[in-house]
Amino acid sequence: MFFLFSFLWFIRTTKAILFYLYLWQLKEYHVGRFLDHFRTEKGRKLLLNPLNVIKIILLLSFPAYPLLLLFSVFVLYILEFLKTIFDFLRKQLKRPVFTLKAAFLISAALVFESAFLFVLLQNIKDIENIVWFIFWLLIFDILTPMISSLIVLIFQPLAVLQRNRIIKKAKIKRGQFKNLLVVGITGSYGKTSTKEFLAAILSEKFKILKTKEHQNSEVGVSLCILNDLRPEYEIFICEMGAYSRGGIKLLCGIAKPKIGIITGINEQHMATFGSQKNIIKTKYELIESLPEDGMAFFNAKNKYCLELYNKTLRLRSGQAQFKKFLYGENAEFPGGENIFGAMAVAKELGMGEEEISRAASKIENKIGGIRVKKGINGINVIDATYSANPDGVIANLEYMKNNFSGRKIIVMPCLIELGKASKEVHRRIGNKIGEVCDLAIITTKDSFKEIKEGAGEKAVFMENPKEILEKIKSFYREGKEDKSSSSPFAVAREGDAVLLESRVPGYLIKELIGR
Repeated sequence: MFFLFSFLWFIRTTKAILFYLYLWQLKEYHVGRFLDHFRTEKGRKLLLNPLNVIKIILLLSFPAYPLLLLFSVFVLYILEFLKTIFDFLRKQLKRPVFTLKAAFLISAALVFESAFLFVLLQNIKDIENIVWFIFWLLIFDILTPMISSLIVLIFQPLAVLQRNRIIKKAKIKRGQFKNLLVVGITGSYGKTSTKEFLAAILSEKFKILKTKEHQNSEVGVSLCILNDLRPEYEIFICEMGAYSRGGIKLLCGIAKPKIGIITGINEQHMATFGSQKNIIKTKYELIESLPEDGMAFFNAKNKYCLELYNKTLRLRSGQAQFKKFLYGENAEFPGGENIFGAMAVAKELGMGEEEISRAASKIENKIGGIRVKKGINGINVIDATYSANPDGVIANLEYMKNNFSGRKIIVMPCLIELGKASKEVHRRIGNKIGEVCDLAIITTKDSFKEIKEGAGEKAVFMENPKEILEKIKSFYREGKEDKSSSSPFAVAREGDAVLLESRVPGYLIKELIGR
């Protein structure tokens, strides 16, 4: 009996530990981002769900009904075990992406879990004490989120030491490349697109190294320098991301940029920065770190960038060699500012208009922030699932408005990590949805109320992927005489479009696009 309970508990608890380590990794081991997740509805459900409530009730009723605890927990653990097996077979288990840090944390967590079980078995051997055995297993079960987090935090000093060691080695190697030109790119949005556009254009004339996807942290940039930087490279394009003050300054100390691009600033990640002022100051750390003969580029279509451009005019007025540029004034499509920014940098680096034009013509559609695809039965699918931010959502809605004349649908979750700006941002998005869309399917509840204030009855909340697909199908069938077609979008017209924004269910993407 002890063995059976131990086995069932170990499997379900290992699954839970892997999930929380996955969540920590997803939030880049940033305490603020991790905690902010629990302010969302999905985060709250992780802690206050029916299963956890039942377990807490069982614990509280233990003194009066010990046998009820025994039987109920046995049934619950069997069900959780079966769910784990089911998720494993369907490849739906959430677990961290393999890295040395993740492997170390998983090992530490499993050792702690095993040690707890071993000590418990050593101290509760009699069959009469099995109820107490179950009691302590349930305590560990309920506290798994805290235990997993504690393991991460306990080993954080070791992670910091390792991080500092990597950064130090990267700085030494970077110092050996005296003639390397580094372009630093930061902003609340548009960093990756600008990096990809710039790399595509400059590679027409120069040997280019760029940071890889999601490689914009101090460790990511350092590893790129250590693993990929070689003498033949002339230009290093470095994407820079941060979640707190000093983050961009640290990255500049590693990469030593001579050119800085601020792609745009908005409320993204305000939950971790604390205020819009802190976000602006952090992004400006890139410009402050540039040398006296550096070049700074600012997105003219962003009000905060314009403010920083004017600030730079004042602060750098005595530095004749320092150059300051605005770009993107005439951009009229999503990501337009980003490609204009890349072209402006290329021009300052000596590329002619013909060279830039030739390079730009080779840029693949998939490089930008959005990709327009023909889905099943020719439905226009605007894929903007890479990431989402307030300005990006508004720009994508404007793009859909200007380029598709038919019925328009958006599918998106509420945006996260916006802090105190969240309500105002979602009202703004709701107003734009009301202006552009015929239907808005919002997949999370957190700020649905604010979106609906602007979008009205066009906005509906749905989180089940299959129900969302059926809603889209039924919407396109409305008003048609023949509603019996087996094809989901047989009644879609030319100009009809579906915008998939941010993290939408994978099932829905697969059904609409076939990817």
